[in-house]
Amino acid sequence: MYSNKENVNILTSLLLEYGVSDAVVCPGSRNAPIVHNLSVCEAIRCRPVTDERSAAFYALGLAIATRRPTVVCVTSGSALLNAMPAVAEAAYQHVPLVVISADRPQQWIDQLDGQTIPQSDALGRFVRKAVQLPEPHNDEERWLCRRLVNEAMHLATCRQGAPVHINVPISEPLFEFDTEQLPQLSRFNNIKRAAIKDASMDMPDAFYDATRPMIVIGQLAHGTISHETIRSLSEKYVVMSEPLSNPSYMTIHFDEAIRYIVSDNSSINDDEDDKTAYYPDYVIYVGDTLVSKPARRFLRNAKAPSCLITPDAADIHDPLMTLTDIVECDTDSINALLASLCEATDNDEQCRFHDRWQSFLDACAAHADAYTPEYSQMATVKYFEEQLADLDIDICVHYANSSAVRLACIYAQHYVWCNRGVNGIEGSLSTAAGFSLATHDMTVCVIGDLSFFYDQNALWNSNLRGNLRIILLNNRGGGIFRQLPGLSDSPAADDLVMASHENTAQGICTQNDIGYLSAKNMDEMQIGIVTLLTRESERPMLLEVFTDSNDDVKALEKYFKL
Repeated sequence: MYSNKENVNILTSLLLEYGVSDAVVCPGSRNAPIVHNLSVCEAIRCRPVTDERSAAFYALGLAIATRRPTVVCVTSGSALLNAMPAVAEAAYQHVPLVVISADRPQQWIDQLDGQTIPQSDALGRFVRKAVQLPEPHNDEERWLCRRLVNEAMHLATCRQGAPVHINVPISEPLFEFDTEQLPQLSRFNNIKRAAIKDASMDMPDAFYDATRPMIVIGQLAHGTISHETIRSLSEKYVVMSEPLSNPSYMTIHFDEAIRYIVSDNSSINDDEDDKTAYYPDYVIYVGDTLVSKPARRFLRNAKAPSCLITPDAADIHDPLMTLTDIVECDTDSINALLASLCEATDNDEQCRFHDRWQSFLDACAAHADAYTPEYSQMATVKYFEEQLADLDIDICVHYANSSAVRLACIYAQHYVWCNRGVNGIEGSLSTAAGFSLATHDMTVCVIGDLSFFYDQNALWNSNLRGNLRIILLNNRGGGIFRQLPGLSDSPAADDLVMASHENTAQGICTQNDIGYLSAKNMDEMQIGIVTLLTRESERPMLLEVFTDSNDDVKALEKYFKL
């Protein structure tokens, strides 16, 4: 039996029509009719999470893993506001996160009654669509309710995915479940664009006329570009990509190369290898953000005309400040489009540009392989990635923002998941945990201490399984801030900016039944990583690696002195 609330039943019916199969639900009374309906639908699996902020990131992780619209359902009042960080992340990663909030009847909003804040537009510009359902009393209001749900779900799933917000006012009594069947409703039919047949014909002539073309690939969903396409492109063009976009077995060390090119101490100063000889004269940009600040700065300074390949020409970005051309291409056709570029005719100048960069990148790769950092976060990530290469199992690796993902860009030779859309420290662990629920593969989250302790409620959850493993890099504060010139001169640096602390994760793991390991030197770290990756467990495991933030900075500084 279903709720007797018509707007809730209309919503439930259309969620099923749009293929929703996962819902993360939070406790509350006002949202109980919605949670009840979701729970009695055999096609929808409900997972309870108490902390609304964490719940929204759980739903984000599920949506990323399943590539389907995923619901997070919260009760009325401030509960909805806690979904904002995950909604913002979903907006920049193009993830169909469906936020459903229960609400009080509109006549009581802002009338000093409990939990009666204005909710209908509380998530602002971070959602593609926000709708407020009526409580229908006639056929016209039922039609309006159906249309609003359809509009929201259509915009969540058409072209690129996007977060949407559906606000559902519900009057008392709340707990009457006497409706036998949901209404039979139809979803909007999204006519998908045809796949590109001759992709190369859609590229601007300026690309084929360029003598120093470069292809830049920002963050993309896993599997968007194949190993074979990346390899073929790299043999012909200078391809700038990172583990957040590149599924290949190889790491492309552009960050290191660019740091050296722009350095005042660089030996690149003769006529043949002048710094400007490394600048592109035309750039194709695919995907979203780049982690590397030096790369973004380098490309902006090059001032080369750029072409954005996007699934949605109505959603345009100009990250290089030089946008001149736009090519609209379905996400499913991006791989074919890029592969077709390999058929273009080479010219001598283009070959010289490619060979100049390739020899430099090969030298950077050799340096990364040969460099042996002292015990540090850098040494930990390098050893972890080396062990992954020797394991014959499928592992999904999530890196948190800040130092962790930057180290991934040096050593990861596989696709990396990361909440890079907003680049916030919150929710990285919750996203990885949510992801782990949708796969049987081992899911490893490499995370810094501030990100971990901020998101520790991700472990306060009964859904977790043994396929979630965590490497906590604890240098007792925001160690990445020690790399900022001039900050050390401020008396606020340690306590107020870097948030120095003496916390450990052992107590958190004990209270949440998480297997705990720790390491304070190189041998313990290496044994801990092998144990973390090979030990059988029905519950998650965590390895806490304690390092000194000054040693972490020194290891990186020494590495970047090529």
